[in-house]
Amino acid sequence: MILLIFEGKDDKVYFESIKRLFFPEKEETFVCTYNSNIYSLYNKLKAHDAINGLLEVNTVSVLKEILLEKGDETLKEIREDEVSEIYLFFDYDFQDNRCPLEENNSKLQEMLTLFNDETCNGKLYINYPMVESLRYTKELPDSNYWKYTVTLQKCKETKFKRQVSDFSFYGSNEYLVVNQAKLVGPPKMNATKMNWLHLVVMNTSKSNYICNDKNELPTEMITQQKIFENQLTKYVMEKDCKVSILNSFPIFLFDYFGEKIILGLNSSDSHE
Repeated sequence: MILLIFEGKDDKVYFESIKRLFFPEKEETFVCTYNSNIYSLYNKLKAHDAINGLLEVNTVSVLKEILLEKGDETLKEIREDEVSEIYLFFDYDFQDNRCPLEENNSKLQEMLTLFNDETCNGKLYINYPMVESLRYTKELPDSNYWKYTVTLQKCKETKFKRQVSDFSFYGSNEYLVVNQAKLVGPPKMNATKMNWLHLVVMNTSKSNYICNDKNELPTEMITQQKIFENQLTKYVMEKDCKVSILNSFPIFLFDYFGEKIILGLNSSDSHE
């Protein structure tokens, strides 16, 4: 069983489409929506002493406890030994002013250290600044994607979701979504999968640009920790305090499948 932990419902919608397009045989995949931010999860883990010594944590048990406190029994019957891989997807949310930015950066650094292995505590993926970065694009493929940034000040003045709506070539998320409850024909499946593959190339190449100044697919895996560290030094800590817009779902797909996933760009069959 693969456990997927998301910050909110929008994340789950996107991943349900990813699962249908790229993991059609993995029916054991289990989805859990946490419905809170990464910093809230940090505080919960801190209470369990998981953070204090960067100890190995029983992620399933901790999340089960958190959800049960909210009246959510999603994980009630799931045991740790039933879960082979754990992936967590959260937003950077640097515009969140409930704590100083420096404090949140420190927390996230610790979380990325704790959650760096999907077969152990879990592997954490971060969206910059939010999951809506997935739609911050002109018509796909967008050759300028590597240039896009957003400042902290702009995110405070205008919600990033609004910025995405104003900027995106696409009027909704339909170009990335296949409805789980509906029969979807090959043309829609093919077109949607192709859009995701363009995003895989764009986001993975951009992660390489952020870390190595090369807007091209990397020759070796770029860790989430390295992306975060370079976001801090090259963007967040600069005078205008910004982030390089980046989404973790396409990067997850590249990490999971490797370069072979890009072969789909030259394939007319979306299930190959």
